[in-house]
Amino acid sequence: MKFPPVIFAAVALASIVVYAQTSAPTRVPVVFSGGHDTDPQDKGRPVILVASALGVKSEVFREAFTRVHPAGEGQEPSPEQRQANKAALLSALSKYSVTNERLDEVSNYYRYAPGRGEMWPVKPATANALVQNGKVTGYEITDGGSGYSSPPIVTVPKMESAKSEVQLSFGKDFKTNGSVSVLTIAK
Repeated sequence: MKFPPVIFAAVALASIVVYAQTSAPTRVPVVFSGGHDTDPQDKGRPVILVASALGVKSEVFREAFTRVHPAGEGQEPSPEQRQANKAALLSALSKYSVTNERLDEVSNYYRYAPGRGEMWPVKPATANALVQNGKVTGYEITDGGSGYSSPPIVTVPKMESAKSEVQLSFGKDFKTNGSVSVLTIAK
């Protein structure tokens, strides 16, 4: 059966329109900012990261830390003070299988001097916004990063109205502790 040229052209045009509407989304790299807030009661310490790396809840670490007497800003603790602080922490944390070696490893990893503009180790996350017809239809995380203590702000360049929700994952592995695990369109 032969179709008249007008019908054939209409079918071809309809196919092009359907293809254009169902084509793959454009990937636009997003910008992550912030994500390093700490609970005021923690006085700048990234307790969520430290506790997670030790395998305990934040409340457990906070309670253990109430027995510690840190040196003042910009000062080093004396050897006796250092030893007493470690003993206090281990006394509270050893029942959670935290060893002296692990406490040292985690403490050294997350040690920083905010007064000198330092930050604990952070690896920025990377992700793309999936854009179709001028709207963000979803996100894809390409690297969750690490070191986030609070959800970072996500912006999509030239799309100020794009809103997102970020969820973080915490655990013992420094490479993934405080990583972006879920990135969705905000409702």
